[in-house]
Amino acid sequence: MSEDEKVSTNSTNIRIPRDRIGALVGREGKTKSEIEEISGCKLDIDSQQGDVLIISGGVTDALKIVSTAEVVKAIGRGFSPERAIYLYNDGYQLVVISLREFAHKGSNRINEIKGRIIGRQGKTRQIVEDITDCFVCVYGDTVSIIGDYISMRYALQAVQMIIEGKKQRTVYTFLESRAKELKAERISEAFR
Repeated sequence: MSEDEKVSTNSTNIRIPRDRIGALVGREGKTKSEIEEISGCKLDIDSQQGDVLIISGGVTDALKIVSTAEVVKAIGRGFSPERAIYLYNDGYQLVVISLREFAHKGSNRINEIKGRIIGRQGKTRQIVEDITDCFVCVYGDTVSIIGDYISMRYALQAVQMIIEGKKQRTVYTFLESRAKELKAERISEAFR
């Protein structure tokens, strides 16, 4: 848990970038209302600081508070609300990777990594998303992934390969070779 998150038994505080507050609130408050309806929690948003207090709606279980915190964090990391809401589904998770750890020599390296993950006209990101059924978002100095725990392994491995400087074609080949394996794991999981 980061210092931007504070949790108690009936509330959680998350700080997101101020430029993402509009996405969290939505047009005429629609997104905020939808999140509150799904979760049973109340969102108290400080648009000046970027603080979002998630308050239990009384009978809301702790898992809903945690899931709502993940949804808010995902929106803060650049995901659309429609994609972030997938985190309410069983087995879905959010992984945020700081690119600063991999860019030893400043922001030019970060921009290079971001560009490689996105690819020309978004091709690389799209291929990773299509094959793994995960969502990938590059925002600020981070790359974030939303997906179920089976698909997440493959998406993380592909992103790691890109960060390490592997050629995109190598990453595409890796993903294509693992597509059948991924499908088999999903089928196997469905019958458990």
